[in-house]
Amino acid sequence: MKNFKSHFSYSKDQRNGILFLIVLVLSIQTFIYCFEFKNESDSEISPVSENIQKQLDSLLLQTNKTYVLKPFNPNYLTDYKAYQLGMSVEEIDRLLNFRKTEKYINSVADFKKVTHVSDSLLNTIAPYFKFPDWVLKNKLQKKKVLVQKIIIKDINKATVKELDKIKGIGEKRANTILSYRDKLQGFSFIAQLDEVWGLTDEVLVNLKKEFQVLSNPIIIKLNVNTASAGELNKIVYINYKQAKSIVEYRKEVAEIQNLAELKTISNFPVDKFDLISLYLHAQ
Repeated sequence: MKNFKSHFSYSKDQRNGILFLIVLVLSIQTFIYCFEFKNESDSEISPVSENIQKQLDSLLLQTNKTYVLKPFNPNYLTDYKAYQLGMSVEEIDRLLNFRKTEKYINSVADFKKVTHVSDSLLNTIAPYFKFPDWVLKNKLQKKKVLVQKIIIKDINKATVKELDKIKGIGEKRANTILSYRDKLQGFSFIAQLDEVWGLTDEVLVNLKKEFQVLSNPIIIKLNVNTASAGELNKIVYINYKQAKSIVEYRKEVAEIQNLAELKTISNFPVDKFDLISLYLHAQ
């Protein structure tokens, strides 16, 4: 019995070692338990969080997809779709504010005027604008009315009163046009209107929309072999120095056989030969 008890008697150092071992084991078990519990807690996602994550993933997929343009009516463009098209916040606000006025955009020009979008963006999205059929019909009807109203008149028979009706042409400019027509003995080409002093490009466009050369002018031609320098100078396209050169050349060759010879004269305006030949003959 005494020997049996000796197996369960420990020294002080042994008892301390056993106590340390027990504490170590308990510490390890506690750490393992806490670590596993934390992982289980982190892995548990509430249904609400899971739903939000799905929505975020869906938005991410939509963002990564290439946006495909389809025909649409710009009057019903949502702010989200406008953003997808590349419009800025300011441009979208202008569109929404315009919509509040209960007015409608009926053309590409209207969209540009309302939103102030850049030309590059407008060129990209404008081909996809789809307006109601009645808008397109109204545009066609307006074009037909404009075409019917414009009646082309003969510039060689135009009066001051008729020319005065053209936007940008007053009575003074109308008289200038008729005065130049007299010098030319009538317009042979509509492009000769460009030579009239004081007419801007815009005025010329308006003028040519309503007037064209519908009748050939009656031009009295000069004989290049008998006309004096003064007479030659009356031709709009020949100045006095050039007229004298023609007379001097004529004296040298005795007689000009063909008008094409004039091109050989040093200061002759070759680029205007076709126009000058309207006023001269050699025989």
